[in-house]
Amino acid sequence: MEPREFLAIAMFVCFIALIFAGFPVAWVLGGLAVVFTAFAIIAERDFGIATGVDWSYSSLVVERIWDLMDNWVLVALPLFILMGLLLDRSGIAADLMRNFARLFGRVRGGLAVAVALIGLLLAAATGIIGASVVLLSLLGLPVMLEKGYGKELAAGTVCAVGTLGILIPPSIMLVLMADRLAMPVGDLFLGALLPGLLLGGLYIAYILLYAALRPGAAPAPDDAPPVDLSVLRDVAVAVLPAAGLIVAVLGSIFFGIATPTEAAGVGAFGALLLAWGKGALGGAVLRDVLHHTTRTTGYLFGIFVGATAFSLVLRGLGGDELIEGALLGLPFGATGIVVSILLCTFLLGFFLDWIEITFIVLPLVAPVVEALGFDLVWFTVLFAVCLQTSFLTPPVGFALFYLKGVAPAEIRVGHIYRGVVPFIALQILGLVLVFRWPQIVTWLPSAAYGP
Repeated sequence: MEPREFLAIAMFVCFIALIFAGFPVAWVLGGLAVVFTAFAIIAERDFGIATGVDWSYSSLVVERIWDLMDNWVLVALPLFILMGLLLDRSGIAADLMRNFARLFGRVRGGLAVAVALIGLLLAAATGIIGASVVLLSLLGLPVMLEKGYGKELAAGTVCAVGTLGILIPPSIMLVLMADRLAMPVGDLFLGALLPGLLLGGLYIAYILLYAALRPGAAPAPDDAPPVDLSVLRDVAVAVLPAAGLIVAVLGSIFFGIATPTEAAGVGAFGALLLAWGKGALGGAVLRDVLHHTTRTTGYLFGIFVGATAFSLVLRGLGGDELIEGALLGLPFGATGIVVSILLCTFLLGFFLDWIEITFIVLPLVAPVVEALGFDLVWFTVLFAVCLQTSFLTPPVGFALFYLKGVAPAEIRVGHIYRGVVPFIALQILGLVLVFRWPQIVTWLPSAAYGP
C-alpha cells in the first residue's frame, strides 16, 4: 500500500466518524477535502511522501462545481420536489384512502392493502420519502388502529410502502445516481419500475397472508358496505388525477417525447393544476411548498458541492485505486464481488443515509462492476433497492423517525421496529430476485430503446 493511500483511508474513516457525531453532511464533505489537502501538502513538503495533491485541486473543484451547476438534468430535482409537495397538500391522497377503504373494506387486511396501493401511487407521483411516510401515517394509521389492526402490521406497512418513492420513478435518488455515474436518467427510471412494482406486490402478498394466518391482527369490519358500481366509480374518479399525472410524466420520458427535465416541468405544472382544481392552492400553501422546495434543493446541492470536493481529493490520494484493488482482490469471482458490494452497502445503510452512500460509495464501486462485465443499469438499480432498505434499518432508518414523529401515542418504538422486520426480509427477497433475474431490470429499457 502506498503511503498516500493511508491518507485516503483516514479521510474515509473521519467521514464516517463525523457523520456519526451529527455534523452536517455538506460541511463534513467539504471540510475534510480542505483538511486532507493540507495534510497531503504537509506530508509531501515536510516528510517527502509523494501524494500528488496540492492546492491546485481547489481550482479543479471550482471547475467541477461549474459543470455540476450547468447540468440540465439536475433542474428536474426542484421540479419533482415541488410536484410531490403539491400533491401532498392537494388532498388527493385523502380521497384515495377514503375510497380504497370502501373498495377493500370486506377483505381481511383490506385497509393495509389500501395503504399499500396508495403508497404505490404516491411513490410514482412524488418520490419524496418523508412526505409519503408522514401522509400515509396520518391517513392510514388511525383508521387501521380504530378497526383493530395489530400495531406492528400497521406501522410496518406504512414505513415500508412509504419508502417505495425512493425507487419507483420519478425518484430523486435515481436522478442523483444518474448524475453521479453520467448515465441517462430514463434508463434508470425504466429499469427501476418493475423492481419497484415487484416490491409493492410482495408487500401486498405478505399483508394478505398475514391477515389469513392471524385474522385478529387484520380483521374485516362487520359494518363494511358492499362494493357496488358507485364505489367503483368513486375509486376511478379518485385515482384518475394522480394516475393521469404519472402517465404524463413517466410516459413522456419512456416514449421519448420529453427529457426528464422537461417531464419534471410537466409534472410540476400538472400538480399545480390539480391543487388548484381541489381548491388547495391558497397563498399560505404555495408559500409553504416553495419554502420546503427551496430548502430541500439547497440541502441537496450543498451536498453536491461538498461531495465534489471530497471525491476529487479522495481520488487524488488514490482512494479509487485502493477500493478497486481491494474488490478485485477478493477470492469470490465476479459475482461474489458484486454480492460483497451489496452486503457492505446493506450494512452501511444501518448507519449512513442513502445520500452519503450514493455520493461517496457508488461512484467508487460502479466502475469496478462495469469493468467486470456487468450491466451498469442493472447494478445501479440493485444498489438502489439495497439503499431503500436503509430507510427501514435502525438506528438511522429515517422512515422509522418520520412515522414515530406523527404516529398516535399508542404506537411505540418497539412496535415500529418489530413491524418493519418482515418488510426488510421482503426487500432482501426482492433484491435476490432482481439479482437472480437481471431481466426484471433490463427488459423494459431494452424494449423501449432497443439493444
